[in-house]
Amino acid sequence: MSRTSRRTALLAVPAAVLLALVPGTASAYPNPGTVTGSTVVHDPTMIRTSSGQYLLYATGGGISSKSSTNRIAFGAGADAFSTRPGWWSTYSSVPEAWAPDISYHGGKYLMYYSVSSFGSQKSAIGLAGSTTGQPGSWTDYGVVYTSSSSTDYNAIDPNLFVDDDGKWWLSFGSWWSGIKMIQINPSTGKQLSSNTTRYSLASRPTGTKAVEAPYIVKRNGYYYLFASYDTCCAGTSSTYKVKVGRATSVTGPYHDKNGVAMTNNGGTPVLESHGRVIGPGGQSILKDVDGDLIVYHYYDGNDNGTPKLGVNLLNWSSGWPVAY
Repeated sequence: MSRTSRRTALLAVPAAVLLALVPGTASAYPNPGTVTGSTVVHDPTMIRTSSGQYLLYATGGGISSKSSTNRIAFGAGADAFSTRPGWWSTYSSVPEAWAPDISYHGGKYLMYYSVSSFGSQKSAIGLAGSTTGQPGSWTDYGVVYTSSSSTDYNAIDPNLFVDDDGKWWLSFGSWWSGIKMIQINPSTGKQLSSNTTRYSLASRPTGTKAVEAPYIVKRNGYYYLFASYDTCCAGTSSTYKVKVGRATSVTGPYHDKNGVAMTNNGGTPVLESHGRVIGPGGQSILKDVDGDLIVYHYYDGNDNGTPKLGVNLLNWSSGWPVAY
């Protein structure tokens, strides 16, 4: 089978709004926090700018955008690229981009993203930069990494992680042999020529190959790898879920809470389907002023499976992320 495709944050968190995050008694998982306005989204990534604006980019078009001043009310914005880079057409007939990853380093916003077609390994990860992060301001830097029908991995769903020692790492992957990682040259944003190793972080060697959308954070001395498991993009039939493992080295090995390796079907659940919230996944993590947020999409069982924006806070007190 293939990678799941993509189509196209919440709370300034006053005390009253926190009530919206309290899990219901009927579920082990919390409902998403209250968001309003433009909330239809897929594979969201979000950042808080120095002015306090929340910028969200997501799958679709020339990378779709939304923004908010309070993490509750979101408005739709223009695409990141007013003109889509010409090289995209090599990997997508549409062409459009999927699963962006926005971050801020060295005075510049960076956005990794993927270009592919549903079910195809002919894929590429691209990179763009902007001094403001605003839609229409992005300069494309071209291809970072590719895959093809002859590779055992799929070059989509990128996530940049910058370690405390200043080293840059890019994780990516979807289905096939799972989640991979390469080292990045901070001066170019592309692969470090002195280390061309492609590390394996998570996979499902038996049964379904459905693992994708990596996102790495470091908390309390551990590296945590979040990933989306099972089937996305099928509306109310979606079985997507978010799992996590941790390691003492950024390149792994990552294990779940029970000690099972993430390269051997491991993963501790963080979010799964419950009630009207179907197939949560495509997640990213935002470290905000009041804690870590998990930002994701889910299919709304009360709205014909429409993909919606979900945001919850994470509690790390147990040593593992718990959404609330």
